[in-house]
Amino acid sequence: MELGDMKPILEGLLFAAGDEGLDLKQMAEVLEADPRTVREALEQLADDFARQNRGIQIVELAGTYQMTTRPEHAPYFQRLAQSPARASLSQAALETLAIIAYKQPITRVEIEQIRGVKSDRALQTLLAKELVREVGRAEALGRPILYGTTKRFLDCFGLSDLSDLPDASLLEGAADLPAETRLFMERLGEKQLTIEDVAPE
Repeated sequence: MELGDMKPILEGLLFAAGDEGLDLKQMAEVLEADPRTVREALEQLADDFARQNRGIQIVELAGTYQMTTRPEHAPYFQRLAQSPARASLSQAALETLAIIAYKQPITRVEIEQIRGVKSDRALQTLLAKELVREVGRAEALGRPILYGTTKRFLDCFGLSDLSDLPDASLLEGAADLPAETRLFMERLGEKQLTIEDVAPE
């Protein structure tokens, strides 16, 4: 496969992998290509992003490649996270938060298996609002990130610790996850989170 054909595939793979990223071996196996060739294609792709002044970049962290936003744009993402349009958590974010609260530590892939849909954006919202955090990495292929709730989560919901959560049987299975999420919120006092509740201090 030519480098020019490989680059858009790599871009798609890194986008799909999200914040967990992919290592060189994984990408080489998927592309059925030599790792050195894959690395060269990644370097060219990173150069393309920089030359075109794109809003994303490719970074390597501990042998894992991932697509990230540019650090100089951080103030704009902070404004987005705190904008009035995002004052309350979406249904997707609530579902994701409920799953993490009960199943932590849990990976993004495990969350998506329960929800049945991609959860990247919901996770990013929860991370930005400091309701969840990275708590480690799983002992699995690619060492995916594990997520858990934060002290801010406990404070926002008036919990002293995780033992105060409603009955964990709420999330046994995902037959009616939206209904389970509503019950989760009702059992926690029907508290609708606002910017004032979750804006970073």
